Amino acid sequence: MRSFLKSGRHVPGTCVEYAQFAGVESAILFEKFGTSLKGLSSERAEELLEQHGPNELACRKKHSVIFQFLLKFGNPLVVVLLIIAAFSFFLGDHISGVLVSSMAVVSVLLSFFQEFRAGKEAEKLSEMVRSTSTVYRDGKSREVMMSRIVPGDIVDLFAGDMIPADLRILSSKDLFINQASLTGESLPVEKFPAPVTTKDCSIADLANIAFMGSSVVSGTALGVVIKTGLSTQFGEISRRLAAMHVETSFDRGIKKLTWFMIRTMLILIVVIFAINVLSKGDRIEALLFSLAVAVGLTPEMLPMVVAMNLSKGAIAMSKKKVIVKRLSSMQNFGAMDVLCTDKTGTLTLDKIVLERFCDVVGNQDETVLRYAYINSFFQTGLKGLLDRTILSHQKIVLEEIAKVDEIPFDFARKFMSVVVLMNDKHRLIAKGAPEEIFKRCSHYKLDEEVHPIEKENLSFLKAEYDKLSSEGFRVIAVAYKDAETRQRSFSRDDERDLILRGYIAFLDPPKPTAKETIDALHKLGIEVKVLTGDNPLVTRKICSEVGLDVKKMIEGDEIEAMEDEELRTAVRSTNVFARLTPLQKERIIHALHANQHPHGHEQQLRQHAEHDRRESPLALHPDAPHPGAPE
Repeated sequence: MRSFLKSGRHVPGTCVEYAQFAGVESAILFEKFGTSLKGLSSERAEELLEQHGPNELACRKKHSVIFQFLLKFGNPLVVVLLIIAAFSFFLGDHISGVLVSSMAVVSVLLSFFQEFRAGKEAEKLSEMVRSTSTVYRDGKSREVMMSRIVPGDIVDLFAGDMIPADLRILSSKDLFINQASLTGESLPVEKFPAPVTTKDCSIADLANIAFMGSSVVSGTALGVVIKTGLSTQFGEISRRLAAMHVETSFDRGIKKLTWFMIRTMLILIVVIFAINVLSKGDRIEALLFSLAVAVGLTPEMLPMVVAMNLSKGAIAMSKKKVIVKRLSSMQNFGAMDVLCTDKTGTLTLDKIVLERFCDVVGNQDETVLRYAYINSFFQTGLKGLLDRTILSHQKIVLEEIAKVDEIPFDFARKFMSVVVLMNDKHRLIAKGAPEEIFKRCSHYKLDEEVHPIEKENLSFLKAEYDKLSSEGFRVIAVAYKDAETRQRSFSRDDERDLILRGYIAFLDPPKPTAKETIDALHKLGIEVKVLTGDNPLVTRKICSEVGLDVKKMIEGDEIEAMEDEELRTAVRSTNVFARLTPLQKERIIHALHANQHPHGHEQQLRQHAEHDRRESPLALHPDAPHPGAPE
């Protein structure tokens, strides 16, 4: 533990280091960071800001507008046009020189203004994000710019807040965090302040660490900053992205075409010059004539035509609410043969929906929904995401029902109960984690008959819960009992001898257009690969609903153990990857790039795709946007 306390300047953390932060008491963290619940002093915060740097993500160096404009003249086709214009002026053909140079400038202007406008729109979106957090400095709560947060700061979190840095939770109340940007989990995860030990060393298992880039869905919390800026998990991703400069296939194609044109012109100049010298003997005239022929054969309109077509594609995408920041990416978009997609918010709605309410054998049961609604409606604590989903699913009239008492939720029981007056009886209705509800049930109700729970039928009762869980649902059990006599108050001791009524199941459902889009992509010869941080059960369920056949699934821990060559082989036959970290997703993308064409039958796919494209009612007009365009 001493070595942990003495660790120096923060570097991008390994999961082992995060596990160390997660496994110690808050007093040890306070000692490590020289802080307390009152927060840092302003002077100490300034020192740490100087030491660790601003709490900002990495971004590519931003050039001035003039420099961005001049960079566009580095396009190989534009360079060739400028050389041709120079030759035209040299040969005395000023009209051709002006026309060719004008075409070069127009193509540059088209490209520059399209990308400049897209960049400005992206900046406007970034400015809409709140950039302050509530921290304690000098013992007082104050709003501080996120960029000025430092390790050791004590941060107050509320519903709707962005997590400004990597935090260890010190205290919390009903805290649920959406960390799909890092883990891909469709449901918000609950965070607790107690020390956590984990064997798998996965960031998804660190239940007391809140990561930068995630957001608070509900509840409140207090946390201490353990990492900032590029040292965070999100910061490491931004650093890699900022350092990455991928040359698109369009850029490579333009270079090849340009060099082909240059080689062709050089050969023509030499051949024509030699023929003219041998036939006429005038070297100057022969040189001028050969240069004129080379200039005449050059497609001067090509750069402008290319820029106009790419701009047209970008405009079509903007109508689909997609910002194209680099025009050259349009060609890549149309030339893809493999599309890698996330699951949460891409294939799914990123919205939790109540999918099923059923009895203990899976038959739809309105009474189960009604009891769950009563429980959520009458509880006075902060209503969580699942409670809000139940209440919004269907409006139920509760005129003849009155609340008597409630037994609040706590993390030990993992469920809560309300007591209401129904049918002239005090009825206790409990809703929560099935494994905890099971412990307190002595009977179950099926087909309006109450049966005792015995060892022989316990597995039968759990079968439906296990089935729903295996299909990727988040399952909540509902139970009840009637009090023998009316009483004014109830306690946890009354939560026994319950009657199991059934289950309610939640899911982040697929988008209505996902299946249609995947079918269209397949017809175009594009294979879809799903890269998600969510668990395999949920992933398999969503894939089946959107019509994606899971040929083979690999999880993140398997990828972690693979060498790069093994991974290159694995990605050829695997189309679904689950429980991935963002850096593992990056490795998969690099492996696909290294394979270039991952399918041996790619040409066959393209032939079928071309045939289907002509025959299919989904056939596209040349001016229409790509069917896989994001919505």
